[in-house]
Amino acid sequence: MKHSIDYDSSSSYNKAVLIDVEDYGAKGDGRDDSEAFEKAWGVTCSSSQPVTFMVASDKKYKLKPLTFQGPCKSNVKVMIEGSIEASSDQSDWDGKDERHWLLFDEINDLEVGGGGTIDGNGNIWWQNSCKIKTSLPCRDAPTAMTFSNCKNLKVNDLSIRNSQQIHVSFESCSNVHASQLSISSPESSPNTDGIHVTGTQNINITNCAIQTGDDCISIVGGSQGVKAMSITCGPGHGISIGSLGSDDSENYVSDVVVDTATLTGTTNGVRIKTWQGGSGYAKRITFQNINMNNVENPIIIDQNYCDSKRPCDEQKSAVEVSDILYKNIKGTSASEIAVDFQCSKSVPCHGIVLQDINLVKEGGGTAKSSCKNVEWTKEAQTLPEPCAENY
Repeated sequence: MKHSIDYDSSSSYNKAVLIDVEDYGAKGDGRDDSEAFEKAWGVTCSSSQPVTFMVASDKKYKLKPLTFQGPCKSNVKVMIEGSIEASSDQSDWDGKDERHWLLFDEINDLEVGGGGTIDGNGNIWWQNSCKIKTSLPCRDAPTAMTFSNCKNLKVNDLSIRNSQQIHVSFESCSNVHASQLSISSPESSPNTDGIHVTGTQNINITNCAIQTGDDCISIVGGSQGVKAMSITCGPGHGISIGSLGSDDSENYVSDVVVDTATLTGTTNGVRIKTWQGGSGYAKRITFQNINMNNVENPIIIDQNYCDSKRPCDEQKSAVEVSDILYKNIKGTSASEIAVDFQCSKSVPCHGIVLQDINLVKEGGGTAKSSCKNVEWTKEAQTLPEPCAENY
């Protein structure tokens, strides 16, 4: 059933068509509502008028893996006011793509919000992860919300929690605004990155609070023009850029700004990590106006990253890390080494600038720096003092 909805006259959604999932059979009574959502989306995406896809408040809708496929004929706004919960039955993914739960694909000028909750119901996936049960083979687990190949995208005012793996992923998107997202899962949950950015151009992430078992924000290959501002992070693994290696098809990250963030109790602060081997670069990256509270590795570059059960052998090639600015970073380190630059012998880090850094040990005392194969300069106050020798 189609309804008309009026917004203020300045909105492109003035007199938009309203599609309510309950008009297509959704009950929100604990039983699977996937079929109703699919029907409602089919009508939504084929509408020639601007349209709002409505998930009403005060109910919890259970969904199996579901793709919201575009392109659509007109602008779409998805209003999630209620709750959406993933099926707890892993067999619902059998024979399907295990990497996704809710996938929004090839939808331009999409807006998603509404103040509701997305619950990945991830406990059964965590219990059967090879990170928890090391005897089990490693397998993919779903990302709660994936936005793929979307242009001019807005995602705001949502609570995303207990994802099976990554909470929100932006993949091969452009011109993205993500704001006012509250993301949470237990500190012990494996691989539950908060916001993941890959192959994406021109994305702003603002005013988000993230508590996870992995990176609060991870920015990886093919991403350029990324700005993250007013971020609260912890627990988790901090804000990470990289994981670049020889198996990345787009082996670069550039033009990233992390500005105004508070990290508390995280295992890393602001981190650049690359695997040995391969090529490409991570460059023109700024971390500024950041408070660290009891963070284990507040500032770290690791060109020898190795997330493997077997040791990673030293290789001659490496991803180039250059033109990195650390400015106005203050607070406390849970470890003795507050500034740690471990770079490649064959491709040393260069153009690293430290400006107005004040990091001390948690509970008092002087923190230290550790450097290997890095060219750095300091401007203004820098504590701890950079290493005595660059190489």
